[in-house]
Amino acid sequence: MSGSPYVPVLPAKPYARDAYRQLTPRVQAAVTPLWNLLPRTGKQPDELVSGVRQDVLAVSRVQRHRPGWIDAPFADEAQLSALAGVLSADAALSPLRPVTGPGRPEAYQAAVLGNARETGKGIGVRVGLTGEWDDAAAQGVRDLVARVDPAVEADLLLDLGAVRADRPDAAKEALRALDTLVPLMPWRTTAVLAGGFPDVNGPLMEDGTAVEPRWDWMAWRELHGSSRDHLRRLAYGDYGVVSPDRLAQPPGGGPATWGVLRYTTDASFVLVRVPRKGPDATAATRAAAAELCALPGFRGAAASAGETWLRDCACDRDGAGPGNFGTWLRTGSIQHMTYAVRSLRP
Repeated sequence: MSGSPYVPVLPAKPYARDAYRQLTPRVQAAVTPLWNLLPRTGKQPDELVSGVRQDVLAVSRVQRHRPGWIDAPFADEAQLSALAGVLSADAALSPLRPVTGPGRPEAYQAAVLGNARETGKGIGVRVGLTGEWDDAAAQGVRDLVARVDPAVEADLLLDLGAVRADRPDAAKEALRALDTLVPLMPWRTTAVLAGGFPDVNGPLMEDGTAVEPRWDWMAWRELHGSSRDHLRRLAYGDYGVVSPDRLAQPPGGGPATWGVLRYTTDASFVLVRVPRKGPDATAATRAAAAELCALPGFRGAAASAGETWLRDCACDRDGAGPGNFGTWLRTGSIQHMTYAVRSLRP
C-alpha cells in the first residue's frame, strides 16, 4: 500500500457499502476502509458460518481488487471462529486483510496469523486506546508482534475510539503509544483512527439542528503537527458520520420516528433532524436538505454524489424523494469521505 491512505471505519451494512461504491474513482483510490462485521449472536453453527460468509463476500464485491481490512470487534468467540474459517476457505475470493489485536482469543489470533502467512495479504493489528497509554497495553502488542512471520507485512491501526471534548489529551496519548509501537516492526501502514461524530440519540438533537466541533480532526491536526520522523507517513482514519458508540447497532440515526441529515465542514459536523413519516415528512426533509445546502461551507452539488442528493432533495429535482435512514447515512458518508480525502491532499 503506497502513500498514506484515508482509513474510514465502516460497518458492513448496505448503506456503507453503497457509499463506498458511489465514491468517484479518484477518491475511492485514496480510501482504504476498515470494515467491521456486525455481531451475529445466538446463531446455530451452520447459520453463523453462512451469515459471516455472506458479510465477507458482500464487502469483497464492493472492494473488488482494492485493499482493505476486515474485522469483527463486536463478535463473540463463535463468530470469530467462523470468520477465521471463512477467510481461510475463501482467501482467493477476497482482497480483504484480516485484523486481530491484543486481547483477542488465542485461537483467532493464530488463525489470522496463519491466514496472513498463507495468502501473502498481510495482517492488520488493531490496538485500542480509549484512555491513557500504559505498559500493559504495550506488552500485549509486543507479544502479538513477536508471533508475526517475518515475511508477513503488517499494518498498525491505533484506534482511539470516541474523541470528543472530554478527551483533550487524546493526541498526546496517541503520540506516547506510537513512540512505543512504531519501532516494533517495519509497519506497512501506520494509521490513527478516531471518531468525533456525536451520539444523536442524546439531548443533542432536541432543538432539531446541532453543530458539533470535529474533535477527532482537531486531535489529528495536533498529532500530524508532530516533528517525529517516524510519523511522516502517518495515515488518518475516522468513524465518518456515525458515532463509534453506535457502530454495532442497526442503521438509523435516532429513534424510530426520526432520523438525521449530516454534513461535514472544516471545523464541524452539522446535523438536522428529520421525521421518518407523517404528512409533513417530505416537506420537512426537503427543508432540512435546503438548510444544509445554504451553509457557508457547502461545497456545491458537484462536490460528490452526497451533495448532489442534498441539492436534488432540497429542490425536488429529477423526482428525488426524501429518502430514509439508509439514504441519509449513505449521503452523509459519501460527502464526508470525499471531503476527508480532499482535506488530506497536499
